[in-house]
Amino acid sequence: MEWQELIADGFSRVLEVLEPAFDGLTPADLDLRPNEQANSMGWTAWHLCRGADAQIAALMGANQVWTEKAWFTKFKMPPDPDNTGYGASSEEVGKFRSPEPAVILGYYREIMAHTKKYLSSLGLSDLDRKLDETWFQPVPTVGIRLVSILADSLEHAGEIAYIRGLVKGNGWQG
Repeated sequence: MEWQELIADGFSRVLEVLEPAFDGLTPADLDLRPNEQANSMGWTAWHLCRGADAQIAALMGANQVWTEKAWFTKFKMPPDPDNTGYGASSEEVGKFRSPEPAVILGYYREIMAHTKKYLSSLGLSDLDRKLDETWFQPVPTVGIRLVSILADSLEHAGEIAYIRGLVKGNGWQG
């Protein structure tokens, strides 16, 4: 197995959590929140996707899938490429309305295709390239950023599975 396949496999694990977590749910189910301060499954999944999309596009020096493929229209949101949900207030989370689960999963699959394309373009030495992000210390590399995106994505997928258990009960096996 090549290192690119290993990283891509890690990103595919996100779908292995999201698909069963979303099984049988409606958009209204995705918008349920354990309490008024908590995130919903739909918002968390959108944030997961937006964060991965924005960061992979930045590494590639390319447009985000969000704007390039007009995914914002399927979410009925503005095309703002800077809106990833990072730092959103509870009120903003509460205003979010989920599309069908298939839309969220489709968006993630498109991001995965973009990610695999990027990974296939990299050589091992590219992982050590420092990013122009001097506000982080130590300055991150491409490899560190890829692992960070993967860790965030898996963390949010786990949160979604947990939220499902809180709002829909214990009938799901993930």
